[in-house]
Amino acid sequence: RLVTEEMSARHLGSGSVGVLATPAMVAMMEGAATLCVEPFLPEGTTTVGYIVNIRHLAPTAIGHEATARATVSAVGGKRITFSVQCFEGGKKVGDGEHVRVVIQADSFLQDASESDGRGVPADRPGGAAAVRQ
Repeated sequence: RLVTEEMSARHLGSGSVGVLATPAMVAMMEGAATLCVEPFLPEGTTTVGYIVNIRHLAPTAIGHEATARATVSAVGGKRITFSVQCFEGGKKVGDGEHVRVVIQADSFLQDASESDGRGVPADRPGGAAAVRQ
């Protein structure tokens, strides 16, 4: 993928220089992990990011190509662990581990829309309904 100004640390606010921002690199890695497993998931399910542990090893300038790769390294219940890397040509510019969780898309979106703003559905213990009088 061509690194653009919109992907830069300066643009995203994660730094002040015009190079591939760490958040943009992480998004590329998460995207690669998603593409890696999406064809194998049951209908109505998808994955969401759960853990990201990434090293950003070297800068990639605007206008250069960066490629993210993901490989499944473990599966446990609903958690899928990936080894992820990002390359500029043959040079590794990032690596790490990413965990995604398989979820039911509809119920996940419903929970999000019913959230009280703290990430807790209002009708669940600890939710807004439990604290409002």
